[in-house]
Amino acid sequence: MKIIELAFLALGGVAGTFLRYKMISVPTYLGALQANVLMVNVLGSFILGAFAVISQQWNLDGKYALLIAFGFCGSLTTMSAVAFDTHGLLNNAKYGMMVLNAVLNLGLSVAAIFGGKALFNIIFGNSPA
Repeated sequence: MKIIELAFLALGGVAGTFLRYKMISVPTYLGALQANVLMVNVLGSFILGAFAVISQQWNLDGKYALLIAFGFCGSLTTMSAVAFDTHGLLNNAKYGMMVLNAVLNLGLSVAAIFGGKALFNIIFGNSPA
């Protein structure tokens, strides 16, 4: 890996980590479900979907994938926090909330990928993919 590639990866990672920290540091609830992790995962997934279209449309250099996809989105989104929150709900015998948490995080994150790609395909006048 070249130093410039490492710099792009690190810069994206720092920015994603900072945004994640800021978004998670203010507790947000949907009923008994802590929604902070859900929000960062959905946002990061939307950005990743949008970036997939933008990078293809503009034929971006691979270093931008290091910056946005791997660095920023990789540090913003978090499967470990989803697992931790889901485990906490299980330990507290909140089985319905446990299932809801897992389904929402996975389902909405996948939907956000589709949404990001669809929106930016429309913006660029491409057929949806």
